[in-house]
Amino acid sequence: MGLFSKLFKGPEIDQAKSDANRKKMRALFNQVVENGDAYQLIFGYTEDVSRFNYGLVHGSKTKIGNLIVGWNEAAETIVAVPTVPDLSGCGDPVYYRRSEIHKAYQNKYPVDAFIIYPDRKGYIGIRACDWLEDESLYVYVSQEEELKAFTEFFMTKFKTK
Repeated sequence: MGLFSKLFKGPEIDQAKSDANRKKMRALFNQVVENGDAYQLIFGYTEDVSRFNYGLVHGSKTKIGNLIVGWNEAAETIVAVPTVPDLSGCGDPVYYRRSEIHKAYQNKYPVDAFIIYPDRKGYIGIRACDWLEDESLYVYVSQEEELKAFTEFFMTKFKTK
């Protein structure tokens, strides 16, 4: 029985690699966000799906955007910092303060995402998982506890009614 349970267990998390990436995320975040250590962090991503129709050919193309997402409970602020899967660099942070947003909620269908409308014109959909194995598309980090904490923060402090 022990042999079969090991065979069908699936991929296991490389905790050393996950911890190294967690440290890289923190360093990048602190580099671009003032007082970055006051924020808890998770890895999140966005998906931009564009559809095309060329007569007989129909389809869609998905672009993945990796994010380092920080949240500060006291300031009721979420910060999204764009990055790449190998964490070799990052872009400028975007701040979402609870007092300044138009609407925020957790969408369950068709995808599980945290949706934030900073105004009536645009929005960001942040998807987050406890672990994604595909290192070519996503940051390799295990974050089960962090994801639970972010979800609780979002649903209690950030979500609009």
